Amino acid sequence: MRAPGTPTFCKFAGVTLPVHSVNTLIIGSGAAGRNAALQLVRHGQPDVAMVTERWNAGTSYNAGSDKQTYYKLSLAGAAEDSPRQLAADLYSGGCMHGDIALCEAHHSAQAFYNLVGLGVPFPHERYGGYVGYRTDNDQRGRATSAGPLTSKLMCECLGRALEREPVRLFDHHQVIALLVTDTSSGGSAATDRAVCGAIALDKEALDDATYGLTVFSARNVVLATGGPGALYRDSVYPQSQLGSTGMALRAGAMAHNLTEWQFGLASVGFRWNVSGSYQQVMPRYISTEPDGSGEREFLCDHFPDLHTLSTAIFRKGYEWPFDCERIVDHGSSLIDLLVHREIVGRGRRVFLDYTRNPSDPAGSDAFSVTRLDPDVRRYLDNCGALQDTPIERLSAMNSPAVDLFRNHGTDLAHDRLEIAVCAQHNNGGLRANIWWESNVRHLFPIGEVCGTHGVRRPGGAALNAGQVGAIRAASYIAHNYSERPPSADDFALAASDQVAQCLAFCSQACGGDTSDDGTVRPASALAEIQERMSAAAGHVREPRVVAAAVTDAWRLQQRLDRNLRVPGPKGLPLAFRVVDLCLTHAVYLEAIAAYLSAGGRSRGGALVLDPAGTPCGAGLGERWCYARNPEQSAVDRQVLELCYEAPGRVRTEWVDVRPIPSVESWFEEAWAEYRSGEVFSLREEG
Repeated sequence: MRAPGTPTFCKFAGVTLPVHSVNTLIIGSGAAGRNAALQLVRHGQPDVAMVTERWNAGTSYNAGSDKQTYYKLSLAGAAEDSPRQLAADLYSGGCMHGDIALCEAHHSAQAFYNLVGLGVPFPHERYGGYVGYRTDNDQRGRATSAGPLTSKLMCECLGRALEREPVRLFDHHQVIALLVTDTSSGGSAATDRAVCGAIALDKEALDDATYGLTVFSARNVVLATGGPGALYRDSVYPQSQLGSTGMALRAGAMAHNLTEWQFGLASVGFRWNVSGSYQQVMPRYISTEPDGSGEREFLCDHFPDLHTLSTAIFRKGYEWPFDCERIVDHGSSLIDLLVHREIVGRGRRVFLDYTRNPSDPAGSDAFSVTRLDPDVRRYLDNCGALQDTPIERLSAMNSPAVDLFRNHGTDLAHDRLEIAVCAQHNNGGLRANIWWESNVRHLFPIGEVCGTHGVRRPGGAALNAGQVGAIRAASYIAHNYSERPPSADDFALAASDQVAQCLAFCSQACGGDTSDDGTVRPASALAEIQERMSAAAGHVREPRVVAAAVTDAWRLQQRLDRNLRVPGPKGLPLAFRVVDLCLTHAVYLEAIAAYLSAGGRSRGGALVLDPAGTPCGAGLGERWCYARNPEQSAVDRQVLELCYEAPGRVRTEWVDVRPIPSVESWFEEAWAEYRSGEVFSLREEG
């Protein structure tokens, strides 16, 4: 990689700002963004720049689990598999477009072996087979892992490959707005928009008279900024993963499936998923008062016996995400509801204790591995993990999982691990076509910011989707959008008004307190956003709470527009971030409200409370009733798309889920289309 280079200077609203011109600007530096840069260079497009707040920040570099999963096509063993079957399994999760599923399946092996070639240490057996295992929502054992830090290892290997390439790097720059042009003859519809660049804050030059504003002129923008991780109070996203979906919505980008999130149990100090072996060794669940007193094993009140309880805890390992289909009959997701009720409903704290085994709810049997469910015992036996205590079993099964927490100040051999039900992944996001291009032309959202997944996805499918999106976007850009950006003068004329708006916001936000008591500080606004999302848009939802939250969200945006203030320029990064998150959370809440208004009920990671519905049982009480969507309901056969138009106004549309394309190509025909470049088109995509 190389330095940013010398900019051109242009005047915007009387202020001279640096302008960097580039064919493709990549915003974000996680695994998806890094692969996009590498793929573009490989396709012969060296005019690439990456802009990032911090090179090794974000989810890819700072997140993981007991053994973080990468989901791919089966590449070992005798089990039959094919890209078509992989696409069918991705598609079966619900509300995922079939053509996108087929792309993710066809490029799966290519993306995986690219990472292998770059040095990611995915394990194989002595004959070269990359063996797999089952993960969440997977019945075929396609999952693999390089350990607790798979995505970090991906980032490191991709980063080393980029060190040798001519990609420009703008570190410590926070992109605050996308610049767009209207290509219509007189309208302003999002379909007539094209991205032409971006504006960033140089965080090392905030005290300059220009507030550190840096402008980029780009023919293409690859948005690889991850999901909106700062939306929730209870979150397992790394603190550095904040998201930037709002600026894409403001630019006219269409979003879809915003209702669909993945929630699961995670530690709340050092943020980490407690999935897989963290559950399969069957730790004890306890709750206490806020001061640590009043310890009790609260799960015992809701399970009939030790066999049922231990089986549910074990299954929580590979059924880690909360799923409303896994509650009744003491399913594994009942645990999530009980943890949630203990924390939110009763104001207590919940911990995992690895030093002792779970107690018998009936008060008779002592825990013994000899009395476990046969499938559970067989699994532990195969892992060499039939020891007497959870910490001994975990150390035998997955010692790096123990080391990880020890390295972050928690020794599971002695310390309890505080947990909560946390937001972990957004299955929805910005809409894209089969080449990962948004409805805003030349804008390519990849990775989690691009919502290719539907209601459910196999664990680890997101890492594959990010790598595939990078491959697809880079291919399309190299074959169709390789032109240089416009001249500096032409660009400055087109972007002048938008840059002036950013300058005006900086001046207003740094302009001191308002004359009344209406001043809004970014930190308080962020706390309000997170509290609202956790209460209304978490894994437990109530229609009346959602409706009130929508109104309150738009009111907050009005307050921010008028009264957001920071002590000085150093506060601008958080100010812009909060404005972005405020719009994001308002649109997400609008999506949930629209889904409920259309008759949508409980599905996937969201339990919608309904007094007339089915009781959750297990002694949870009358409040805990819910209704599921009927089979073949309209909301399950369609995808909800949204487009932000103005404060308080969001356009929604229900579109049919596209089936998996039936492709029976003749080789010579495909070869001819490939040679002519016709294959890099949208012939089969609207």
